[in-house]
Amino acid sequence: MVMDESVNPRLDRLFSALADSTRRSILMKLTNGDEGVMELAAPFDMSQPAISRHIKVLEAAGLVTRHRQGTHRMCRLAPDALGEIEPWLDIIADRYRSNYNRLDAVLETMKPSQQGDD
Repeated sequence: MVMDESVNPRLDRLFSALADSTRRSILMKLTNGDEGVMELAAPFDMSQPAISRHIKVLEAAGLVTRHRQGTHRMCRLAPDALGEIEPWLDIIADRYRSNYNRLDAVLETMKPSQQGDD
């Protein structure tokens, strides 16, 4: 069954960007504030161009913006993009809650009756 709610190229880009652990780590670093590409690259065992490619993917997904601060190219988290994922996750969660509620109802009917045997 295909869910119409999931046919969304923007959502695909967001999930694709978040699928990589390096990109998720970059996003976590940016939760502390703006950082330059060199600072973002420091903890990783990869070249600056490789980190720049990861940043471009995050930027294309709308998760990161870049700006100049003097001579430095800075990256900033764009948290509003993550808000686009939330409605999709809500749909999934609602469907699972509905399934669990139906299962609970069925299990409740299967319980042996609790009559007082005093």
